[in-house]
Amino acid sequence: MGSYMVRYPMGGNLSWALQYLIGFKDLGHDIYFVEKYAYPDSCYDPVGKKLSSDCSYGVSVVSALMNAYGMGNKWCYVEEGEIYHGLSKHQMDAVFDRADLYIENGSHRSWEEESKKSSALRVYIDVDPAFTQIRMSDDLSKGISIPEYDYYFTNGMNIGREGNVIPTCGKNWHYIFNPVHIPFFDNGPSSSGAAYSTIMNWVSYKERVEYNGISYGHKDLELDKFINLPDLVNAPLEMAVSGLPAGKQKELEEIGWLIKNAQDVTFTFDVFRNYISSCKGEFSVVKHMYQATSSGWFSDKSAAFLAGRRPVVLQETGFSNHLPVGEGLFAVNDAMEAKEAIETIERNYDHHAQKAYEIAQEFLETKRVLSKFLSEIGIN
Repeated sequence: MGSYMVRYPMGGNLSWALQYLIGFKDLGHDIYFVEKYAYPDSCYDPVGKKLSSDCSYGVSVVSALMNAYGMGNKWCYVEEGEIYHGLSKHQMDAVFDRADLYIENGSHRSWEEESKKSSALRVYIDVDPAFTQIRMSDDLSKGISIPEYDYYFTNGMNIGREGNVIPTCGKNWHYIFNPVHIPFFDNGPSSSGAAYSTIMNWVSYKERVEYNGISYGHKDLELDKFINLPDLVNAPLEMAVSGLPAGKQKELEEIGWLIKNAQDVTFTFDVFRNYISSCKGEFSVVKHMYQATSSGWFSDKSAAFLAGRRPVVLQETGFSNHLPVGEGLFAVNDAMEAKEAIETIERNYDHHAQKAYEIAQEFLETKRVLSKFLSEIGIN
C-alpha cells in the first residue's frame, strides 16, 4: 500500500494509514507499506517543527510503529537521492513482482512506475473527496491526464450519485469508509467532566479551490455556524487545533471554547489514542468543501471516537444517508441542532456510548470495511 506516514509522522496521520495495514494483516494478507519523498523539503519534524529533506525522524517513528504491530520487515521509504530505508530496492522489486494488488492511498503517485510494471491490480483510494475530483477536473481542462487505475474508490459516499455537484471526471467511483481497528480505541470510560472535543487544522491548505465559479474552503469557514455553542450547552467543549490565526485563540476562549494544540495531542500514535480516550465525545465541524458539496465524507477521527464508545456530533456532509444517526452519532447543520444532540446524549450517556460502539462495529470496523473492498475488486 502506497501511503503517507514518514513525511508527516504525527499520531493522527499515522493512525489513518495504520488502520488499513492492521486490517489487511488481520484478514491474513501479506501487506506492505511503501512511501517515497514527494518533493524537496517534504518531511516534517515535529520536534524541530520544521520541514526539510531529512527523513530520519519519520523513518525512526515508522520503523518502531511497524515493529510494534508485527510488520517490522514490511515497509520501505525512499528518500531524495533514491536512498532506501526498510526494505532495499532489490527487495521492493521482488515485492512488486509477486504482488496481486497495489493500493495508492493518497501518496502522490510516488510508486507509479513500479506498480505499472507489476501485474498487480491497481486501485486508487481518494481520501480528500471533492478536492481530489475538482483538481482532477482542472487537470483534464489543461490537457493533463488523470492517472489510470483499475478501480477508483473514495471516502466521499455521495460522489457520482444523482444530483451531486462533484465531478466524476469520467470515472466510476466506488465507496469506502475510513476503517477503524476497534481495539486501538476501546479503552474504557472517560473521566468525570471530560470535554466534547475534536482534532483539526484551522485551514488544511493555503489556497481555496474553485469549481464552476464557486470557491470552496476549509473548517475556518464552517465554525462560524457553531461559534456560540459553548453558551448553549452545559458541557465543556474543546478544540485541539493547529494553525490558528493570531489572536483567534483568545477570541475562542472568551466565547467559552477550551483550546489545545493539535500537535501536542497527536505527537505520537499513543498520545493520539490517549487523547481520544480522555474525551467524553466528539463535536466537530467539517471542511467547507465537504459540507457545501454534500460529499458524504465521514471522518477517520470520528470513526475512532465511535470505536472508543465516545458519541459523535458531526456537521452534516450527507453521511447520514449511509450511517445511522440519532443514537450515538448525530448529523447537525447548525448550533441549535448541535445543542439538541449534545443534550440528548447527556440525558442518557451510557446508551449513546454503546450505540456509538455498535455503529463502529457494524459499519466501520477494519476487517468488515476491507473485506467489502476486496470483494468489490474481485480479491478473496
